[in-house]
Amino acid sequence: MRPTFLGRILLRWCDTCHCPVLAPRCGCGESTRAVPVTPPGDARPAFPRDIAHVNRVFEDHFGVFLIPQGHLALLNKVPDTDRMEEVVIGGGVVGAVRYLPKEERWEAIPRREASVLMRPTRRTIIVDQGAAPSIRDQGASVLAPGLVEMDPSIEVGDELFIYDTEGTCIGVGRAKVNGREAPMLKRGSLARTRRNVPSVCIPGKAGWDDAVHANVDVLAQAEGEAVAFVRQVQDQFPIQANVSYSGGKDSLVTLLVALKALGKVPLLFADTGLEFPETYENVREVAAAFGLEVIRCQGKERFWEGFAAYGPPAVNRRWCCKAAKLIPVHEVIRDTWGECLSFIGQRKYESTRRMRSGRVWQNNHIRNQVSAAPIQHWTALHVWLYLFREHAPYNPLYSRRIDRIGCYMCPSSDLAMMALIQEEYPALWEIWQTRLEEVRTARGLGSEWVKEGKWRIAGDDTDEESSNC
Repeated sequence: MRPTFLGRILLRWCDTCHCPVLAPRCGCGESTRAVPVTPPGDARPAFPRDIAHVNRVFEDHFGVFLIPQGHLALLNKVPDTDRMEEVVIGGGVVGAVRYLPKEERWEAIPRREASVLMRPTRRTIIVDQGAAPSIRDQGASVLAPGLVEMDPSIEVGDELFIYDTEGTCIGVGRAKVNGREAPMLKRGSLARTRRNVPSVCIPGKAGWDDAVHANVDVLAQAEGEAVAFVRQVQDQFPIQANVSYSGGKDSLVTLLVALKALGKVPLLFADTGLEFPETYENVREVAAAFGLEVIRCQGKERFWEGFAAYGPPAVNRRWCCKAAKLIPVHEVIRDTWGECLSFIGQRKYESTRRMRSGRVWQNNHIRNQVSAAPIQHWTALHVWLYLFREHAPYNPLYSRRIDRIGCYMCPSSDLAMMALIQEEYPALWEIWQTRLEEVRTARGLGSEWVKEGKWRIAGDDTDEESSNC
C-alpha cells in the first residue's frame, strides 16, 4: 500500500540525548538528524507492554530481543493490509512487526540496522566474502554458489539475516527455499534481499523525561500557539465553550490547552454505551482532577436500534457515528445551552479527511455546535510529550497496547487490534460476537463473516462517516 503524506514529517533524533526531537535543534543545543520513517510518520512512544510485544515477536523469529532495556523506542504505524508498525530505536528504523490475520500471528520484519542491537541465534544465512559486496551494496539475491551456511530451521517465506564470514550483517531478506534443502542446491536463488531506505541507529539509554527536556522549546511553542488559537476562536464565537472529551489522549491535551486559555470549561462526553471500562473511569478521574462538570450524551439505545435496522456498522457505512454520537450531542447541546463552541482533539496526521478539514467547522448534523481543533497540526509525539510534561492522567488503555480509544468494536479498527481486545476483554467481545452471530444466522452468511471480520465491510459504497468520529 502506498504511503500517505498528511503533513511534513517532523521526527528527528538527538544523538547526544538519545531522544526523539521535533525540531532541527535539541533542547540540549545540539543539532538533530531526520528519522526516515514511512509517511504519514505519526510515531508514538512504545510503552513497556509495546516493547515486550515487539521483543516477543523478534525472539520467536530470531531467538533474541530487538529493543534493549533502558532505550527509548517509537512505533510508527504504516499502510498495510491490516497492521504494521515500524520500530525506531537510536534514531534508526530497525525493523517492523506485522499482523497476519489469516494466520492470526505477528511477523518480525528486520532491517539491516537491527544488527546494531541484536545478533540472531536462528534464521541466518552466511555467504562467502566474494558474494558479500553485491548483496550489501546492490541488494542482490543470495545465490546457491555463494552459500557457506544456512540455518536448517528456515522455511520458505521466513524473514532472515544475511552475514558474511567475518560476522558482518550485509542484509536482510526473505527465504525462497528451506534451510534443509539449500546445501544440496548448486544454482538458483536462496533468498531475496530486501532494500529499505537506509537509516542510522546509534543506541543509547534515555527516559521520557529526557525526551521532554529535549523538546522543551517545541512544546512551549506548540502550547502557546494552541492557547492563542483557543482564545481567538472564543472571541470570534462568544458562546458557551466546552471540550469534547472522549477519554483519549488528543482530547485530554485539548482540555489542558483550553484550561490554560479559558479556565474551567465543561466536558462534553458522547457516551455510546460501547466504551471501555477504563474510558468511563478516565472521564470521572479527569473531571474530578480539574473540578469540571461532565455533560453526558447517551447514545446506547439509538445504537442498538440502528443495529436492529441496518446490521453492524461498517467502515464504508458508519451509521453508528450519526446515531450514537451526533444526534445525541445535538440534542444535549440544544437542551443545555442552545448552541455552543466545542474544542475537539482533531489532528491532521490521523487521516486524509482530517488533514483536509479546516480548523474551525460545523458538522451538518450538529448545526448548533461550532467545532475547533487547537492541536490540528500536532503529531502524536507532540501530544505524548506534552502529556508527560504535564503529568496528565491519560487513559491506561494506551499502556495496554490499545492505541485507538472509542467504541471497543469500532469497524475502523484493524483485525490485530480486535484480536487484542478479544484477548483482553473477553466478556465485552462475547456480547458483540453474539450479536454478530444473530445477524449472520438471519442472513444465511458463512462463518467467515464473523471470524474473518467481513462484517466490517458493507455490501455498498455508502459512507456516512463523520469527520469527528
